[in-house]
Amino acid sequence: MTKQIEEAMALYNYDITDAQVQEAVKKIIAEKVHENDTPEVKKFLMGSVELTTLKTTDSEESVMAFTERVNKFDEEYPELPHVATICVYPCFAKTVSETLEIDGVEIACVSGSFPSSQALLEVKVAETALAVKDGATEIDIVMSVGKFLSGDYETVADEISELKATCGDKKMKVILETGCLKTAQNIKKASILSMYAGADYIKTSTGKLEPAATPEAAYVMCQAIKEYYEKTGIQIGFKPAGGLNSVMDALIMYTIVKEVLGEKWLTNQWFRMGTSRLANLLLSEVVGKETKFF
Repeated sequence: MTKQIEEAMALYNYDITDAQVQEAVKKIIAEKVHENDTPEVKKFLMGSVELTTLKTTDSEESVMAFTERVNKFDEEYPELPHVATICVYPCFAKTVSETLEIDGVEIACVSGSFPSSQALLEVKVAETALAVKDGATEIDIVMSVGKFLSGDYETVADEISELKATCGDKKMKVILETGCLKTAQNIKKASILSMYAGADYIKTSTGKLEPAATPEAAYVMCQAIKEYYEKTGIQIGFKPAGGLNSVMDALIMYTIVKEVLGEKWLTNQWFRMGTSRLANLLLSEVVGKETKFF
């Protein structure tokens, strides 16, 4: 590890145990979630959804139809916020950008050999550059988890920096795959390292491995974002993804962000949720009947 990375990492507190995190999360859920269980918050959460399709069976036709639903949503529910983002594989960036008619919806692509991140850096760079060229306005990459767990922080940071340089002014999210990191301490270190190396957002999971976005991982990541902001003045976004199966899951994530980071993060610029199923569940609660729109 270079001296520079070592010094930057040393500024932060890693003296946290899993038990402390569990206790803090339990308290937030017990005392605070109920006050956010309101129609206004659910509407807000709809506008924070990154509507995602990352299936082996995706095709140009299915992605086009998927994007058309977002176009139609605006017509059918003009009083509700549209989703924040459509998230697809890089080979569909062009399809989405040519089909999407709604202003204010970002086009995110998972890149850099998602979901394993096991590829040569040159391949990751090429894939990212092509996604941006084809219309991606945001890029989601996976941190090299194996290298991180081996203690090779320097290579992890260099890769993130290089991919951020490839993104240019496009926002880049770094997926930590928190289920593989196991401990609160590892999650905190990976969060700090990713932000230091150039992440615009940190994201919990790919959604391809279990466990995915847990409240405990979210709490640690939000604490890291807060500490990083206090030390640098740089605001970093947060995206839980994978395993968000119910409206209550979304409300818990919202509450953790609100309690740890505060109102400044409660916009669909700084708080996103990667999911497909939640859009319909939130919509059903907002309109008061079961609705399968997306």
